[in-house]
Amino acid sequence: MKAILYHGQKDVRLEEIPVPSVGPTQVKVKIAWCGICGSDLHVYEHSPTTPPTATEPHPVTGEKLPVGLGHEFSGTIVELGAAVDQSKYAVGQNVAVEPLKPCYKPDCVACCSPKTRNLCPHLALVGFSGGGGGLAEYIVVDHRMAHVLPPHVSLEVGALIEPLAVAWRAIKKAKVKTGDNVLILGAGPIGIFVLKVAQHFGASWVGISGRGSKRCALARNYGASAVYDVSTAETDVVAETLKATNGRGADVVVDCAGVQSTLDIALKATRPGGTIMNVAGWTKSPTIDLNLMLFKELVLDNSLAYSGEHPEVIQAVAEGKFKDLESLVTRRVALEDFVDKGLGALLHEKDKHVKVLIHP
Repeated sequence: MKAILYHGQKDVRLEEIPVPSVGPTQVKVKIAWCGICGSDLHVYEHSPTTPPTATEPHPVTGEKLPVGLGHEFSGTIVELGAAVDQSKYAVGQNVAVEPLKPCYKPDCVACCSPKTRNLCPHLALVGFSGGGGGLAEYIVVDHRMAHVLPPHVSLEVGALIEPLAVAWRAIKKAKVKTGDNVLILGAGPIGIFVLKVAQHFGASWVGISGRGSKRCALARNYGASAVYDVSTAETDVVAETLKATNGRGADVVVDCAGVQSTLDIALKATRPGGTIMNVAGWTKSPTIDLNLMLFKELVLDNSLAYSGEHPEVIQAVAEGKFKDLESLVTRRVALEDFVDKGLGALLHEKDKHVKVLIHP
């Protein structure tokens, strides 16, 4: 079968590899669509600093580079392992895959609960750590990670469940409720998904900051109450947020950017007693004004990916709680064109895109 393999920094190749064999507790999935994530871009542009590397295998998968890429994907079950419950799974079902591969060791505190598997210290991720990837024709995954899609939910939307689950966990952990004011820092793809989920949870005002007129226009098109373009020096996100909330400040600020300036904004734009929710990975450790946090009694929380949110998200999508999700797909590309038209689009035209999907 055809698959995209990651060999190292700026070295991804379309190769012919064997179709994987299904294990007793696995399902084999024919992949329909796979989204490109910002973390895929980061991996492409940088050399790996943690396993798997060319010389060190990942502790869970046992694989070294090269490994398959792609973790936001959907597809159709084509084969069941011998021990898979046939009352729950069947050949022909469409599924969205939760790509977590925790260690499941009995002494792993994180793995003891389905709600904290994402915190496993040895966590592997399909599409990064071995075990295949979504940028391929087929994959085998643990049946627990294959979430059945209702018949009326398309496979394209199925490939959006993963980033929606990231946003869902963040907004749910932040306890966003009806009438809340929410400020999102970062108008990239995850910021747009957080916008959608915050609206679903009842936020009455959702502001979002971004860099560049095209990206800000996308946020505005997707229903943001206010959009702040921080590429212009005169934009004061804190002042504008206070103005929009009658001097109160945002109940919740979600940082999707992960830079010093957004943390500084969050500390000042959050109302006293409010919550800052970080979903960003940071390349540099920030400094934090703890006195400001103290005197405002701010809560700084974090949300890492997801762990068990997929069923809730799929149910909400099936019930029509998210309208016109297909509009978030801004380009569809064949597997053969992954590098030039997929990665290339997001590296050189990122302001034009929310989600690029790849079809094997």
